[in-house]
Amino acid sequence: MTAPAPPGRPHTFRSVLPVLALCWLAVFFDGMDVNIYGAVMPHMLDDPGLGLTASSAGTIGSWTTFGMLIGALTAGNLTDWLGRRPMLAGSVLLFSLGSALCAAAGTPALFGAGRFVAGLGLGGLMPLCLAMVMEFAPPRRAALTTGLLMTSYHAGGMVATGLGLTLAPAAGWRWVFWAGVLPAVVTVPLLLKLMPESPGVLLARGERAKADAVADRYGLARPTAVEAPAAGAKGRWDAVLALFRPESRWATPLLWLASFCGLLLVYGVTTWLPQMMRASGYGLTSSVSFLMVINAGGIVGMLIAGRTADRFGAVRVSAIWFVLTAVGALLLKSHLPLGWTYVVVAVTGVWLFSAQVMVYAASNTLYRDSERAAGLGWVTGVGRTGAVFGPWLGGALASSGNQSWGFTSFALAGLLGAVAIVLVPVAARLGGRGRTAPPAAQLTQPVKGNPA
Repeated sequence: MTAPAPPGRPHTFRSVLPVLALCWLAVFFDGMDVNIYGAVMPHMLDDPGLGLTASSAGTIGSWTTFGMLIGALTAGNLTDWLGRRPMLAGSVLLFSLGSALCAAAGTPALFGAGRFVAGLGLGGLMPLCLAMVMEFAPPRRAALTTGLLMTSYHAGGMVATGLGLTLAPAAGWRWVFWAGVLPAVVTVPLLLKLMPESPGVLLARGERAKADAVADRYGLARPTAVEAPAAGAKGRWDAVLALFRPESRWATPLLWLASFCGLLLVYGVTTWLPQMMRASGYGLTSSVSFLMVINAGGIVGMLIAGRTADRFGAVRVSAIWFVLTAVGALLLKSHLPLGWTYVVVAVTGVWLFSAQVMVYAASNTLYRDSERAAGLGWVTGVGRTGAVFGPWLGGALASSGNQSWGFTSFALAGLLGAVAIVLVPVAARLGGRGRTAPPAAQLTQPVKGNPA
């Protein structure tokens, strides 16, 4: 139950725009940082002074995502003490510092350390931004708002690719990483000055007056104790145990598996697409530009997926998108004419990235108010193991001369993700038999007052 919003303060899409805009900017730089590595990797492999090999490049990609895994799981604990706004600013500072370390690194080991530090910040940022926009968004627009947020990731990826195509050949790959320091200068002051704190987090910290004031200002329902994230180690452990109540005990690991597959695809493709396309016979410029094209497709996909999920349900959309991603990966294995290859890459981008985001939207519906933050955090955190595995797998295949098998591996991951997400509502219904209206009943339904 939630307290009613104050009269005259309707909870509309417009009310979430300030929070969405700030999170959009932060995630824009997140996407830029994640994609920078793939955009400049061909130049780094050609730099004899650095000594980077295909195998070590894959390992470094996995160190980045391993840092993201730690950052995602740690951010929730620190949020109890510091709040979401300071954690968002700290995450941006951390991945900007990592980018500076990469720019100054003289060996693969030091470069890998910089990517690990960047990963710590990147891992904490995404779940925090997702939680913020889902909390402030109107329930009927939860999936759409999530999709709009994630367009920023791909806009950042396109900018990273542009820097890889222009700045790296002209001034060297190091200057591309120096550009990754800009978020600390641009975004952090805006977050600290303009971003509101989460009403739920304020209430969990005992600041009832501040929580109500923020809720009133943005037209939100005032939070109640059942919606507030549990504080302290015991509260967090209880929140994790609640993810395995009868209605969700089987659906939870299936969501984790779908997230694993989705993030394996996202980070495997963004890290290795230029190099795999180069190994398939395309030129260096074309191979790097494919990364820009797939991110452009990702922006379109987020807008389509958000509206479609609001109408047909996040599970259906995610499953179909996973299957279409698998088809696109198999098509890319064939050496098509350059024009057709651009088309296939763009269309694959439409499905690839939003398939994973709709997994987040599905988890937002499965769990109760008091479980939602923990559920989303664990879906994101466990999924990061796929983000670790994807770049490593690409590096292992590249070092053995089997880059073309990367497309087949990504197609299999897409099919497995589709199976996992399709089984989520089935498992939820089986677990909820004999119980009253489990939240999972909304998983395959259009959004009608409940988040999707």
